[in-house]
Amino acid sequence: MKKPNRKEMLFCLYYIQDRNGRAAAANAGYADPAQAAVRLLKRPEIRKAIAENAPAPSADPAEILAGYRKLAFGSGADALKLLFGSVPPDAFDTLDLFNVAEIKRPKDGALEIKFFDRLKALEHLQQFSDTDQTDPALPLYRALMRSVPQPGKDTGGDALCPYPISDDFPQSN
Repeated sequence: MKKPNRKEMLFCLYYIQDRNGRAAAANAGYADPAQAAVRLLKRPEIRKAIAENAPAPSADPAEILAGYRKLAFGSGADALKLLFGSVPPDAFDTLDLFNVAEIKRPKDGALEIKFFDRLKALEHLQQFSDTDQTDPALPLYRALMRSVPQPGKDTGGDALCPYPISDDFPQSN
């Protein structure tokens, strides 16, 4: 197995960033990015270089939230264009098929497109908003504020803490 050259390694690094083969090939300087991406991603040494250089998958809450929003509210128009044949084959790489879960061509020759479940995506968005994912320090802040004795309650009237205790962050103007 030969080692990837400089241009191929550049492709690998761009591919790791957003997992878009065509864009990675274009950024690496290939003349025909769509064909180059397909050709490069088939090679075992390229896949190995991508695996070796890719960071461990992370669950960044902002990325997860953005993905669920796109699933819940994204357009299916490009999938319909594909279904009805109104897209020339050379324009397939421009289609936004993020909401598509599966594309099949059964024996009868028709095209079958399955979409991700929008209601499930909305449920996950609701769960995300119910948990305090917007600020991971909020639960710690609340625990600390509850551990401070409140005047007149825990201390029998001694004012150890002159400020009111609240479950929310203080509002700054």
